[in-house]
Amino acid sequence: MQIKTPKLPIACPSCQESLHVSQLSCPACSTQVSGNYPLPVLLRLPADEQAFILQFFLSGGSLKEMASQIGISYPTVRNRLDDIIEKVKQLSSEE
Repeated sequence: MQIKTPKLPIACPSCQESLHVSQLSCPACSTQVSGNYPLPVLLRLPADEQAFILQFFLSGGSLKEMASQIGISYPTVRNRLDDIIEKVKQLSSEE
């Protein structure tokens, strides 16, 4: 039986606004740090876009390699990357 790791929520389930980190804790010594910190830009992307970026990184930045690994055309991979780049630029400018 595979144990599923809970996914980090990035949007409020009530109003869909971006969530902020308000507490971190150390599992070793139980130290807690509280505050109000925005999530980093890449963590504000949906899980599928984060996975795409990770796969891009692991394929050495080769869109051709990535296209063959996931079985879609190079132009489709290129377009998806361009869409994610635009989204990251927009999120970065909002900070």
